[in-house]
This record gives sequence, structure tokens and C-alpha cells, in this order.
Amino acid sequence: MFYDSLPFRAVAADVLLAVENGQSLSQCLPYALSQLPPEQRPQLQAICYGTCRWFHRLDGELNQRLKKPIRKPDRVIHHLMLVALFQLRFSEQATYAVLNETVEACRALDRPHLTGLVNGVLRAAEREGAPQPSDDSSRYSHPVWMVEKLRHNWPDHWQAILDANNTQAPMTLRVNALRFSRDEYLKLLTDAGIGAKATRFAPFGIQLERPVPVDYLPWFDDGAVSVQDEAAQLCTTLMDLQPGQRVLDACAAPGGKTCAILESCAELSEVIAIDESQDRLPRVQENLDRLDLSASLLQADAADTEQWWDGQAFDRILLDVPCSATGVIRRHPDIKLLRRESDIVPLAGIQLGLLNAMWSILKPGGRLVYATCSVFPQENHRIIQRFLKQQEHAQLIPIEASWGLDMDAGRNLLPDPNSHDGFFYAVLEKPDA
Repeated sequence: MFYDSLPFRAVAADVLLAVENGQSLSQCLPYALSQLPPEQRPQLQAICYGTCRWFHRLDGELNQRLKKPIRKPDRVIHHLMLVALFQLRFSEQATYAVLNETVEACRALDRPHLTGLVNGVLRAAEREGAPQPSDDSSRYSHPVWMVEKLRHNWPDHWQAILDANNTQAPMTLRVNALRFSRDEYLKLLTDAGIGAKATRFAPFGIQLERPVPVDYLPWFDDGAVSVQDEAAQLCTTLMDLQPGQRVLDACAAPGGKTCAILESCAELSEVIAIDESQDRLPRVQENLDRLDLSASLLQADAADTEQWWDGQAFDRILLDVPCSATGVIRRHPDIKLLRRESDIVPLAGIQLGLLNAMWSILKPGGRLVYATCSVFPQENHRIIQRFLKQQEHAQLIPIEASWGLDMDAGRNLLPDPNSHDGFFYAVLEKPDA
């Protein structure tokens, strides 16, 4: 589709259709943004993210208002109306502009026969106001299976998790300790007129009062800071990094944790970063270059050690496994549309397989930090429990920390609207031979 010839609402509808068909926003939105005038790009991004965030509530309302579903070849118009409903319910856009321009977008999408339907549905929605949500899926705007799974796994926290997922995450920075102390960089931000405060748990973290373009951050291009959530920054506090160690960052892209490792201890013997995706490794190198850091990058399946491992065991391994990403929904609301309950069991199999593979290349006396950005126990402490039953000599190191909830086999952070994402950590050590 030629986005440069379409109104931005039509572009947003097509992007959302792509998400429904299995593409993430990070896959399909950049191209769409590149085709629009610069002044329209922030609005397009806000609409796509916002409509995904509130998709299940908006979709429930729209389905109530339609006498019958829109046929599949015209499905983009269903998403066009979702975009309009999002603007009616959650933006300050003038109502007349939303109605008129959505009808014009319907014509631009070559569906003039549906303009009457679009106009009628949206005018009724504007006149009647938003209906009361009929169930928890609509109320919290999450798929039914996710609501029920969270209710079961976190009976005391499920509503808070769902509410947190619907907030906009703060912008958090990690100060490059090789360049500045946190207090020094906070002063630079103050001098630049950027409100900020130190994070509660991450020792080099800074949370901004409001997001800003990275170009506004002092010395960003020169490697002073990186954008990284507070929960993700905690990995280096658990690794006990020491000079001379050989360190592996498995499943490393986009490289934030690789860089954090290198910043935390400048005298490491070697850092190797592996990722299965060849397309994602250049991003890791870009981050290393900006921070003036060096690591060996490998494209490989970390679990297939025969493919890439040189036989030298590692002193430290960070294993941030592929997961459901249910702890970072507030940053990636399309996860609500893309993730399926049937994904969890296969993911758990991959996670346990990776953990066993990494254990085999960990040096006696070495430490492995297991991490996910999930809030589901099946991917977190239950994986560690299964692993400990298989590896009877593995030692689980208790995490003594003021953050997260103690799960007996690791600690789980739940998403906090005013702070960190949802994350899980466990620390394992291999006894000396």
C-alpha cells in the first residue's frame, strides 16, 4: 500500500490490520512512519499504540454497534473505526474532525460503499457515549485468556498488573558509569531543563519526568547514557562481575544488557554476545559503538553450543530468555493482540532447554543469571524449580533485595505504573569441581 497517498488514519488502520495478521508494531510501523510527513508521525505512532492498548475495549464496543461483522476483504475498515473510537474515547481530538476525516479515510481506502456505515456507527458512538464494559476483558482491555491466567497466578495482584499494563511507561536512563556518576548526570539534566530523579533500585538509573527525544539528552551521542528500564538494569547487580572474567550474554539483542555489563566492569577478560537473529545484531553493534565499548558478536542459536562454542567455559552467563513479554505490555501493547495462551508451553520448553545448554558451558564456581520480562510463573520460578530437579548439584543463590516478590526460586517484579517493568530474576551457581 502507498502510505504517502493516504490520510494518516487510513495508514493507522492498515498498520493495525498487519498487527492482527501477526506482525508486531516494531515490524510494520517504522515503514509507515517513514512514508508520512514528519509532522504527522507522532500522531500516527500515538494512535497505533493507543488503539492497541485499548483494543479489547474498543473492539467490544464496535462489535456491539455492528449488526454483523464486516467481511474479511473489508477488514481494514473495522480497524479504521477502532482508530476513530480510540480518538473519541481517549484523545482531545475534535469530534467533528474525527468523524469527517474518518469517512474521508474510508474513501481513500477505496471502500466508498462503506462510508454510510462508518458515519452512522461513529455518530451513534459519539451521541451515546462509551458503554459500560460488560466483562473484565473489556474493562481492563486484555484478552480473556490473559485476564484469567493473571487472576489465577496472581490472585492478590492481577488487577494492579492489568491497570499498570494500560499506563504509559516512564522513560528511564542508565548512566554510563565509565563516563559519569549518576549525580553528575542528574545535574546535567537539570542544567538542560529536563526533570528527572534517581531510580529506587537500579544504582545507575534515572527516571525522567516526561519522555524526551534522545537528541535532547546531554552527551547522548557520546555515550553518556542509554535508554533502559530500571528492571532490566538490575541484571548487573546480580552477576558479581570481577576483573578477568569471561562473560556471555546469551540472547543479547538489542544489546542493552551487553553494554551494561561492560560499563559495570571495565577489566573483564572477554564479553561475547549471541543472538539468533542476524537482523538484530547490527543494533547491538550500534549501541556498542555509541558507548565506545567492545564485545564479540555471534549470530547463533545459543542452545546449539556445538555450532558456536569454542570450548572455553564462562565465568558468568546472563541468560535473558525468549518469553511471552507479558511484563512489558505497557511498552509493547501489541503483545495483547499477538500473544496466545498456546505460546506459553512451547516457550517454557525453549527456556528450560536454553538453561540446560548454558549450564553445560558455565565454569565450575561460575554464576548464571536467568531473566525474563514475563509475569507468568510457568516461565519464571517454575522453570528454575524444574531445572533444579534435573541438575541436583546446581545451587540457587537467594536474591537479597528490596525489589520484587520472593518466589522461593528467584524474585518477580510486577509492572509498576510509576517505575519499572515486570521482570523475573534467578541466580544459579555451579559448585567448584
